[in-house]
Amino acid sequence: MDAACQFVSESPPSESDDKFHDECGVFGVWNVPDAAAVTALGLHALQHRGQEATGIVSYNGTRFNSHRGLGLVGDNFSDAKIIASLPGRIAVGHNRYATTGETILRNVQPLFADFEFGGFAVAHNGNLTNAEALHRQLVRRGCLFQSTTDSEVFIHLIAISLYSTVEDRLIDALKQVVGAYSLVALSNKALFGVRDPLGVRPLILGRILGHTDGGWVLASETCALDIVGAEFVRDIEPGEIVIINDAGVRSIKPFARQKERFCVFEYIYFARPDSVMEGTPVYEARKAIGRVLARESGVEADVIVPVPDSGVPAAMGYSQQSGIPFELGIIRNHYVGRTFIEPTDQIRNLGVKLKHSANRPMLEGKRVILVDDSIVRGTTSKKIVEMVRAAGAKEVHMRISSPPTTHSCYYGIDTPERGKLLAATHDLEGMARIIGVDSLAYISLDGLYRALGKPGRDTAKPAYCDACFTGDYAIPLTDAQANTDRQLSLLQLG
Repeated sequence: MDAACQFVSESPPSESDDKFHDECGVFGVWNVPDAAAVTALGLHALQHRGQEATGIVSYNGTRFNSHRGLGLVGDNFSDAKIIASLPGRIAVGHNRYATTGETILRNVQPLFADFEFGGFAVAHNGNLTNAEALHRQLVRRGCLFQSTTDSEVFIHLIAISLYSTVEDRLIDALKQVVGAYSLVALSNKALFGVRDPLGVRPLILGRILGHTDGGWVLASETCALDIVGAEFVRDIEPGEIVIINDAGVRSIKPFARQKERFCVFEYIYFARPDSVMEGTPVYEARKAIGRVLARESGVEADVIVPVPDSGVPAAMGYSQQSGIPFELGIIRNHYVGRTFIEPTDQIRNLGVKLKHSANRPMLEGKRVILVDDSIVRGTTSKKIVEMVRAAGAKEVHMRISSPPTTHSCYYGIDTPERGKLLAATHDLEGMARIIGVDSLAYISLDGLYRALGKPGRDTAKPAYCDACFTGDYAIPLTDAQANTDRQLSLLQLG
């Protein structure tokens, strides 16, 4: 994640700015023939977690090789010559979503460095909340940074560690960082998988069978196992480091045990619907959320329409609970990548139609309930409502399968600063008026927890990280607090 990610661009928001974005997807394999090709397939399955850039580092027993590029996995790894340039039975890969500023090649992961003990590659999902503080300390010690990603902090902390083994150097580095993260890392002797002590970001272990010794897989989601013919073994536990080598899989837990706080937004939006997160099928979780949403905020209507694609399972659950028919009243164009540069307000306002079109026969003359996963700035919701009304809908009601997003995320999800979150600055009636609906309702926080199999939210010990809804930041915001203090000091001096 870019160190500058907490600052929001001043350019006009596009449709893509009005959705949350996860930072990255990670994938790694050990003892697998054509490891780079298998890694590329795994990254294809994780493409939803990052579309800005991708990279693979492989090891053939004597040499590390890498290829990194801007764009999608298919843009970079469809050429057989590129895959052939990455020989070996061991590899790690990364998909990146850049938050602000330009996407440049030096920020593309996996990051690689040559140390005294040999080569080391690291791919990182999440965000270090003390990266700026560590960066300043490391620069004072003479470290030369080659990128603007917080992930590079790991490389320098490992470089200056006084421990002798790679394993101990990695532990030394991890004990100095604060934040939410999952890592896959590769040395010439082992593949490493790491989750932060609270387990905010996901990471799973899989096994590929079918050849002499079998191979091992680390991935952000279980959906990446299916495409490479691997079977799920288990989730990497919060605060756990797994070390995979020719002797098998070994686990160490160097951190004091803490109450885990898995990111609840993985269930709502980020994870692919066919993944299983922490033992819970994401598709079923989203349908359950829709059922609870219907019980909490029912309204008379003729048709339930999802905002595709993320709103589909919740809308199905809403329909099942309410008995109101489910229809695809909005059709998504799946062949649109990033929206083109939008030079005028008129063209910018048409941008939503590149990705969504009204299915008029399903909307005309009907009372419509639109189901979506979240409202960020509200700009996209407003355009979609206008499109549905233009198609002849008699009433438009909106139901959201997450609680109101009132706080920014500092743990690896790209969100605007708090003042630009619609729910942080307006009440429910004001929001409904802005996006142009007859009524607006969100699932309650307790309702969300019940849908995920909990009795409700335990205020003292929440089961999930839900800071974007509550402001309950479980991991210290070292850099953000320092920046706030600095700004206050400047204001006082002024």
